[in-house]
Amino acid sequence: MTESITVQLPEMAWYGDTTREFDFPAGWDVTVCNMKGHDAPALDDTGMRRAFANPIGTPTIRELASGKKEVVILFDDMSRGTPTATILPYVLEELANAGIEDDHIRLVSAIGAHGSMNGIDFRKKLGNDVMRRFKVYNHNPYENCTPLGMSSRGIPMAVNSEVMRCDLKIGIGSIVPHPLAGFGGGSKIILPGVSSVTAIDSNHTRLGQVPTASIGAYEGNPVKEDMDEAARMAGLDIKVDALMNLKREVTALFVGDVVAEHVEGVKAARIHCATEFVADCDIVVSNCFAKANEMGLGTAVAAPLLKPGGDMVLVAETPEGQINHYWCRSFGDNIGGRGWLPRTTLPPNTGRLTVLTPYPDRVGADWIAPYDMINWAESWAPVLEMLKATYGSTARVAIIPDATVQYFPEAPE
Repeated sequence: MTESITVQLPEMAWYGDTTREFDFPAGWDVTVCNMKGHDAPALDDTGMRRAFANPIGTPTIRELASGKKEVVILFDDMSRGTPTATILPYVLEELANAGIEDDHIRLVSAIGAHGSMNGIDFRKKLGNDVMRRFKVYNHNPYENCTPLGMSSRGIPMAVNSEVMRCDLKIGIGSIVPHPLAGFGGGSKIILPGVSSVTAIDSNHTRLGQVPTASIGAYEGNPVKEDMDEAARMAGLDIKVDALMNLKREVTALFVGDVVAEHVEGVKAARIHCATEFVADCDIVVSNCFAKANEMGLGTAVAAPLLKPGGDMVLVAETPEGQINHYWCRSFGDNIGGRGWLPRTTLPPNTGRLTVLTPYPDRVGADWIAPYDMINWAESWAPVLEMLKATYGSTARVAIIPDATVQYFPEAPE
C-alpha cells in the first residue's frame, strides 16, 4: 500500500534550478496542475536560428543594423525567468555579421521601477563573456529619461536617455501571464522597462484600474495598448520573446516587430501557459519558481482554486527575498512607493496563509498580507503536520508547479 504521494516541484531559479519533493498522505485527492507546456522540448540551435532568420513584420537584425552607429540591447531583470544568456549570442552574431563592433553595443537592464541589478545578477543573466566584452548599465527611472511627449491616453512618456541616443534598439524578454498587461513580454521592455517613474505610475495606476486589465486579458487592454504606444514612441526596432518550460528552457522564440511578434507569441502562450482549473480545494500549494521574488503573483493565481476558508501554502524559496519595487513596495512601517497599498487582509478565499521559505523576510510580506496574519515556515514537514491535523485522512489538494508563469483561463473572476 502506498504510504504517501510525492510531488517534485522546481525551485531556486538562478541558484542552480533544482527540484524539491513534497509528500502528501495517500488518501488525499491531490491534483498537480501542470500548464500545457510544462515539459515542452527545448528549442535547438536550428530552431533558434530559424526564428532569427524569419522575423515577424521586420527585416532581420543583420539587415536592421546596416549603417547603424550605436546599438542598445534591453533585457529583463531577475524577477523574470528569461534565460537571456541562451538567446543573446544569436543577437550578437547578427550584429557582428552586420559589421557592428563591440564598442558600439551596450546593454541596459529594463528593470522598470525595480531595484538595480548587481554584477552577480548580470553574470547570471548575460554570462561572463558578455560582461567582459560590453558595457552593461542599470536603468534609473528617476534620472536621465528623455521626454517623448504625451501618449494618446495622456501618459507623459519619458524613456532612458542612453536608450534614446542609440539608433538601433533591440529587446529580449519572455511571454508569461501578467496581472496588468494580460501577458508580459513585447512592449513591456520599454514601459515600464526603461521608462520614467512618472510614466510607470501613470500607466500602472490610471490605466490599471479598469476591468479589462487583468491576467490573460490582452485584446482591448488599455494598459497593454499604452505600452505598445510607448514602444513606438521610443523607436524599439525589434523584440525577441521566448516561451519557456518549467526548466526555464526556451521552447519557442518570436522575433520581429514589437507588436506583431507579441501577438503571435501570445497566441502560443494562451495554450502553452494554460492550466486546467480545479475548484473547491481545501488546500492549494502555490509554488513560485521563475518569479519567486514576486510571490504575490502566486497568491493571485491560487486564490480562485480554494473553497472559502481554505489553506493556501505559498512556496517562495529565493535567497535574495522579495524584489525591491520603488513603485509599490513599503519603505517603512507607514510609507511606501507611489503605488503602495497596505495589505490588510488575507488573499480571497484564504482562511490560513502559510509562506514556506527558508529565507524569512518580514518586509517581503507586504506583497500579500499583514505579517502577523501569515503562518511562516522554513520547511515542509511542520506544514504537512499542521495540514494533517486540520484535514485528517481526506483533503482535496491542488498543486501549482509555478504559479508565477501559469494561468487558469476558466477561473472565475
